[in-house]
Amino acid sequence: MNFAMWRKALEVIPAVSKEEWDRLDVISRWLIASRAAVLVMTFLSAALAGLFAWRDHAFHVVPWLVLVFGLLMAHAANNLFNDFTDYVRGVDEDNYFRTMYGPQPVAHGLMTRREHLTYFAVTGLLALAAGLYLMWYRHFEPTAWLLLALGAFFVLFYTWPLKYIALGEVAVLLVWGPLMIGGGYYVITGHWDWMVAFASLPYVLGVTTVIFGKHIDKYLVDKEKGIHTLPVLIGEKASRYVVLAMMVASYLLTFVLIAVRFFTPVMALVLFALPTLRQVFPRFLEPKPAERPADFPEGQGGWPLYFAPLAFWNNRSFGALFVLGLILDVLLRVFVPGFWV
Repeated sequence: MNFAMWRKALEVIPAVSKEEWDRLDVISRWLIASRAAVLVMTFLSAALAGLFAWRDHAFHVVPWLVLVFGLLMAHAANNLFNDFTDYVRGVDEDNYFRTMYGPQPVAHGLMTRREHLTYFAVTGLLALAAGLYLMWYRHFEPTAWLLLALGAFFVLFYTWPLKYIALGEVAVLLVWGPLMIGGGYYVITGHWDWMVAFASLPYVLGVTTVIFGKHIDKYLVDKEKGIHTLPVLIGEKASRYVVLAMMVASYLLTFVLIAVRFFTPVMALVLFALPTLRQVFPRFLEPKPAERPADFPEGQGGWPLYFAPLAFWNNRSFGALFVLGLILDVLLRVFVPGFWV
């Protein structure tokens, strides 16, 4: 077992040669193939669902652990299926972005089609098993059926056709917020709460900026290949401004939720993420530079991607403080009765 590679694959998307790949254990291969470094965004959504349940005195550890596992497997399965779908459709040919910022297992000859589909099938079945357990836990209620069906739909159809018809970004907004956080809260507590779904928006807007940034990076090649992402539809400049608006909106919505007393003032901790936003903000005001800036990382989540890593760094900074703030918010409500009532 290569624990060093496990850790590396959880931090970046490591570049490996065929010889290196052949020496790796199956878990290292799975972590690389599934792009496990980005699964942290899904873990945070699951963590937020659990925290909202805890603050309402309705947290149960077993369904939460199954939720975490199921959502991580679903996201990983989606990544694996995305790569396979794009490869089969010929999208990853001609030095496409996906083959430049990290290993595309099939396109780079690391795995055969059959091996790749096997990884997807096993991962997808694990996600399905977790979903079925949560349905049983919720007594097969209609809402549980709906959530499982929506999850399967987005896993299978995000890459095609949703991404091709400017719905990929909308799908990310719905999945990582209301579906993962709101739906996760439901399977833990047994009831749906629209305020929890709304309170997911400050975090999920940051997640959406990452996919938006990635599609801005691929704007020209996606346009040439007929992949009509939202940036292709509304234009590169407008897309950069939309990302900036979402970044600012994350802060504004957090303070709206404080103002209506859904959050306690401790959530103002997110303001400590402003230095990261100050670094990222000016870069989105200008088009992507023709060459890699000297201070910008190359490969493994860096160049030739540019706006996506910037959005990821900003979301990681804001998201970590958002989670920390909610932990303190919960502790105050649980251990200081009557606080902020």
